[in-house]
Amino acid sequence: MSIRNETSFGSPLSVGPRLVNIAVIGCGYWGPNLIRNFAATPGARLVAVCDLNAERLKPLAAQYPAVDMTTDYAALLARSDVDAVAIATPVFAHFALARQALQAGKHVLVEKPMTATVAEAEELIALAAKNHLTLMVDHTFAYTGAVRKIRDMVSTGQLGELLYYDSVRINLGLFQRDVNVLWDLAVHDLAIMDFALGQEPCAVSATGMSHFGGQPEDVAYLTCYFESKLIAHFHLNWLSPVKIRRTIIGGDRQMLVYDDLEPSEKIKIYDRGASMLDASPEAQNRAKIDYRMGDMWAPHLPPGEALRLESTHFVDCVQQNLTPITDGHAGLRVVRILEAANQSLAQRGAPIDIKRA
Repeated sequence: MSIRNETSFGSPLSVGPRLVNIAVIGCGYWGPNLIRNFAATPGARLVAVCDLNAERLKPLAAQYPAVDMTTDYAALLARSDVDAVAIATPVFAHFALARQALQAGKHVLVEKPMTATVAEAEELIALAAKNHLTLMVDHTFAYTGAVRKIRDMVSTGQLGELLYYDSVRINLGLFQRDVNVLWDLAVHDLAIMDFALGQEPCAVSATGMSHFGGQPEDVAYLTCYFESKLIAHFHLNWLSPVKIRRTIIGGDRQMLVYDDLEPSEKIKIYDRGASMLDASPEAQNRAKIDYRMGDMWAPHLPPGEALRLESTHFVDCVQQNLTPITDGHAGLRVVRILEAANQSLAQRGAPIDIKRA
């Protein structure tokens, strides 16, 4: 099993002396969360908020009277007092807005998924590198204590050889018009898998259905194949009567259940599994399966809001010229899977090879 070597991430790095002036672009669903966190992040100064809808800016202007509110993105990018932008708009706008910001010499934090195509993601990565700018993707779950714990367990081999990754993310709504349920919901789990496992699939297969004419798929099933024995499966649904956010990771030593809706014990470790008593080729037809039924325990998870940790990390990366743990390449890997999944959807689940650079 190969594990990518990436920058380790623990407690936030010490903040440098120079403030990073940040503007948040888009204040619909996710933007206000970025605004709240950057307004309170040490080393950052929220200087502006931009949205095409002036009505959305009015309540924010009352809440943050010292922050400029504008509908003019071009004028905002022309300001010398803006060092970085955080983009929280619909997916179709990510590429154009991020490219303009990088061309204007601004560091960029962009909401997930990073772009709508692999080609767009690759162009942003190249542009950021050319201009020596930070490009970071808002894979928020990578900054949660639970996912960081999973990452540690995988990297230290506590689970053993990984056998399967099984994820369910279902709820009733919210229906999106510009993307299907894979791009809306699976993007979270693919970002978690990318960070926690450190492996990229070699092929994907996806099936789904739209139950409302002319609308994107609202139910989908995605399978990722790896060069090892690992297989990953994702169940996504906007039509479920219940909300479930659960991932099961099986290793040949231990297994874990990650339930993001669990208020206290989000991760449970099971010392359970199965193995052949005699795994030799000659004995496989008659071999018996040995089941191990050990204890279960819930590890302690570090406290703290993931988005606050992420915003601090972004500021650190800008100030100290560091590579984010969710950099443009992380965003590209997720978009690469999603783009291949769309191709598979169009072919009724035909396996699509992942083309890596």
